[in-house]
Amino acid sequence: MMLDSQDDMVVEPTRNDRDQVAIIEPDQLDNDSETLGDVTLATDFEAIKEIVLTPLLEEPKVLEDVVDTWKVENWRSLGKKEHGPTFKAGGYPWRILLFPFGNNVDQSSIYLEHGFEDLSSVPDDWSCCVQFGLVMWNTHDPSLFSHHTAHHRFTKDESDWGFTRFLELRRMFQQPWGNSSRPLVEDDSCNITAYVRIVEDETGVLWHNFNNYDSKRETGFVGLKNQGATCYLNSLLQSLYFTNAFRKAVYQIPTAEDESVNNSAYTLQRLFYQLQISGSAVGTNELTRSFGWDTRHIFEQQDVQELSRKLIERMEERMKGTSAEHSLPKMLSGKVKTYVSCIDVDYESSRLEDFWDIQLNVRGIPNLQESFKDYIQQETLDGDNKYWAGDEHKYQDARKGVIFTSFPEVLHLHLKRFEYDIQRDTMMKINDRFEFPDQVDLSPYLEKDADRSEPWVYKLHGVLVHSGDLNAGHYYAFLKPNQDGWFYKFDDDKVTKATMRETLEENFGGEYKSSLRPARSSFQKRTPIMRQMNAYMLVYIRESRLDQVLTPVNKEDCPPHLQQRLDEEAAVREAKRKEREEQHLYLPVKVITEETFKNHPGTDLTHFDFPADEPAAPRHYKMRKQVTMEEAVATIAQDLGQDPRRVRLWIMVNRQNKTTRPDQPIMDLRPTIEETLSRSVGTSRDNNLRVWAEVADEVDEKGNAIWPTYQGNANGVVVKNDLILIFLKHFDTDQQTLHGAGHIYVSKEKKIEELVPVIAKKMGWGEKLPAGEQLAMWEEIKPSMIESLKAKQSLKAAELQDGDIICFQKVTERKDVLGKIPRLGDRNPEEPKRWDRFDDAKAFYDFLCFKRDIRLDPHPRCEIPDLDSFILTLSSKITYDQLAERVGEYLQVEPTYLRFFTANATTGAAKGVVRRVPNATLAQILNPQNYTQQSLQTKSNSLFYEVLEMSLAELDTKKGIKVTWLSEGITKEDVFDVLVSKQGHVEDLVQALVKKAQIKDESEGGRIRIYEIHNHKFFRELVPNYPVLSINDYVDVIAERVPEEEIDAQDGDFVKVIHFQNDPSRVHGVPFKFLLKPGERFSETKKRLEKRTGIKGKAFEKVKFALLRRYQKPVVYISDDDVLLEDGNSIEEDSMLGLDHMDRTRVARNGAEMFLK
Repeated sequence: MMLDSQDDMVVEPTRNDRDQVAIIEPDQLDNDSETLGDVTLATDFEAIKEIVLTPLLEEPKVLEDVVDTWKVENWRSLGKKEHGPTFKAGGYPWRILLFPFGNNVDQSSIYLEHGFEDLSSVPDDWSCCVQFGLVMWNTHDPSLFSHHTAHHRFTKDESDWGFTRFLELRRMFQQPWGNSSRPLVEDDSCNITAYVRIVEDETGVLWHNFNNYDSKRETGFVGLKNQGATCYLNSLLQSLYFTNAFRKAVYQIPTAEDESVNNSAYTLQRLFYQLQISGSAVGTNELTRSFGWDTRHIFEQQDVQELSRKLIERMEERMKGTSAEHSLPKMLSGKVKTYVSCIDVDYESSRLEDFWDIQLNVRGIPNLQESFKDYIQQETLDGDNKYWAGDEHKYQDARKGVIFTSFPEVLHLHLKRFEYDIQRDTMMKINDRFEFPDQVDLSPYLEKDADRSEPWVYKLHGVLVHSGDLNAGHYYAFLKPNQDGWFYKFDDDKVTKATMRETLEENFGGEYKSSLRPARSSFQKRTPIMRQMNAYMLVYIRESRLDQVLTPVNKEDCPPHLQQRLDEEAAVREAKRKEREEQHLYLPVKVITEETFKNHPGTDLTHFDFPADEPAAPRHYKMRKQVTMEEAVATIAQDLGQDPRRVRLWIMVNRQNKTTRPDQPIMDLRPTIEETLSRSVGTSRDNNLRVWAEVADEVDEKGNAIWPTYQGNANGVVVKNDLILIFLKHFDTDQQTLHGAGHIYVSKEKKIEELVPVIAKKMGWGEKLPAGEQLAMWEEIKPSMIESLKAKQSLKAAELQDGDIICFQKVTERKDVLGKIPRLGDRNPEEPKRWDRFDDAKAFYDFLCFKRDIRLDPHPRCEIPDLDSFILTLSSKITYDQLAERVGEYLQVEPTYLRFFTANATTGAAKGVVRRVPNATLAQILNPQNYTQQSLQTKSNSLFYEVLEMSLAELDTKKGIKVTWLSEGITKEDVFDVLVSKQGHVEDLVQALVKKAQIKDESEGGRIRIYEIHNHKFFRELVPNYPVLSINDYVDVIAERVPEEEIDAQDGDFVKVIHFQNDPSRVHGVPFKFLLKPGERFSETKKRLEKRTGIKGKAFEKVKFALLRRYQKPVVYISDDDVLLEDGNSIEEDSMLGLDHMDRTRVARNGAEMFLK
């Protein structure tokens, strides 16, 4: 019978009932016993048990089976909910829970529940894993029955589990059951038998729902958070972390002088230490950022083998010159010998190489040992395929193969689960069964002369698993942290104990056991069900070196500077957590003082979001909400170095014009600061108490402040006179600055011109202004509204009130009325007017409204050395030419020789060129009006600049071409940006390259070949008279000297050459043309290829060669005796010569290596 589907096993509260039951709605087609009734009787409990208690996928140990039957009588007279008699199983009480007329459905509902009478006596962590079946059968005819089966982890909270739709009521009472003439419930009664199997919960997580599961508490270990699709990275990192010797070696890398998030060694140290001390799952964000990954790469699963190699290689580089320099090769590197040995003569050619991991075949191979045998299997070279053993021995029969000379202490085995399928012409995952043991002896795979002073016996340490198919899947790991004890399953942030069956059998792959398969149709039964989860990487540790590899790692092994830094960060996090918890008890108080106002260079009295270290930033106090205003004044006065009696606070209010100004002083100091804030109308929007602190200029004989207005009397009455509080700002035309100048009290009836001597005295200019000078004044109503004040106008007529701001500046005296602003034409005609200089405050306020701090960085391709990055404060209303003028002035270069580029909002890298449009403003340059997806990705405060060798006008007549110059075969690439006239040809491009790269011209150094490549494949060679305008912008242009042997060669004698790694689709490097010589054996061709490519020594020895043809799979590699071009023939047009070697310059992330730092 079919198990209940996962969707059916839903836990819901019982409606109209206070108790909660787990509701399972089984598939209606899986449980009727009509086909079984004529052969099996419900009274045959052993036979029924075989039907309802089927083998479980997890195969847990059975502790006890119990069968109990409840005879249910007078069914139609039963209540809404009934309980059967209690029985014992596994030492715990159980009973059947019955809803005779359905639990809010039109079917009977039957459940199994634990029968504890007093739930308070049940421990909170109590659990019991139970497989059970419930059988309803006819009391008179036991051949008539219906059943369902399920399994569940019963806990104190999840006390019941079962079937809401056990059987339709109409089928129970009205319809004959099966082929009989009787209903299932006859004479208003039936039997319900519970088959209860108690199974062992060996790991403590069998059928666990993992609500409130704590990995650290349950296992002592923590997991890693998945950033999106980084489960493959998490499994690899856990494997390396629990290779304790590797962790210790990483800790020995000196990083005290480079605690940068761009240093992958430092971030890996941080990650390992956090895994060691943290109580919860650790994030990998810092590590992936140090790799150079952005959000896009977080959601791309990478090649695990390559990731492992790159990471280990990077750590090995960082260990050079330290005490751990040789630890990784000793731990992770072995040696393998590739050989060709003659059978009839004493001659052998061999090459010894290091390996850091072994790739083993899986397809069609039953187990690990057989795969090792396959790996070292010999190939016989005889007949037409004899081996050339040199001039002495000529052609000989020989055996070709590989043999291991040593294995490392920690052996990484990559199982080739992903291979190219020639039938489907695509990569496929191989789910074949492949067994691997807990312990393996690798001595049979070593050469005879290998050191056998210690046994080559290896113990399984880790199994890294992939679950899913080629296109989608999940990675997790089974690891054994200690020599003895359990394996643990590390599944991202969750860590659980794992049995040996889970570690081994469940990850072998292959078909499910027939006894564990769910029931299917006869057609489906012909198709085997394959396990989708299987091992793709194995980690073995040499048994004799277990103590050294799994050496204990203590807190003291971690670098002290790292511990200190993480302890400091933990303390900061704890302080922030405590602050968040206590935040409701405190109220932020922000105070504007005379000093902060005088330092303020912008509009209003301050900006409340200024950084704390900014001189103009308001002072910030964190006070308990219950502090009285009197206590708050005392605290602020102490900070200002003043007597509290001389300080009073004005409440700041938000005006309708969106400015924030003082409204009136706080006279009653008895309320709390919270009450004061709540009573104030129109105050802070962010729940801060914002005030201006006034310090009295005069005191009486008792030291009490004498205030110009709002003076409190002895009887508590506050006196308000006609004086108003005015704040002053000074615009300095010489310095082009605006700053606060303090405050004054002035009668409303006074005229504007009467403020001149007051301001002059305030500024220290004397009782009156020097002859020939006047003041121009404006009211700052709001940042975008500045109104001129008339000299003869009163403050009352100008509608000035408490908290208003008057801005003033000195102007040359004229007969005009005070406040009339000089026109530009009034300036000395000999003084040139600069567009970035402001003659009056109103124009300066306009600049403040539109100013931006723009960061300008030199473009990476700019060839002038030592150019700086800098920030200019500019108005967003300036034009392209004005921008060029300001930047040119800073750099001291001609503005017309500057070119600008926008910046990518995500990466910060340079984007497209900014076109020179005379009327375009800086705002339009940084934020294009069309709002395409591309423009939304542009940084709004950043530009790149390039200093050109010519003006932009001249540049418009040129075409820019990026040319890669190959100076040493293909091993050295120099990239040059070459400018050629749009009317020019390839021969002009060559001349421009010669000049740019400072290389010999063709007459002296030899002919230069120009060709295009696309996706690392040779596209076409360009003839000298080919127009440069026709060069495709989407191809790469390559330039090289034509080798002497190729100068007069025919096109038909050339073959195109590409580079690939393992699979021809994984191309890399620079392709090129290579001359084939008719009848030449490939052993000689290789010598010319070595010279042609510039790949030398061991690197060239590792290269394998293949002749690639379209649609030809798999790859056929070339032997030394093969001839690529027979006499009188030509190479096939679609054929290419492939060089199979590791891509050490792989660019997978924005043009950078997988690991940069």
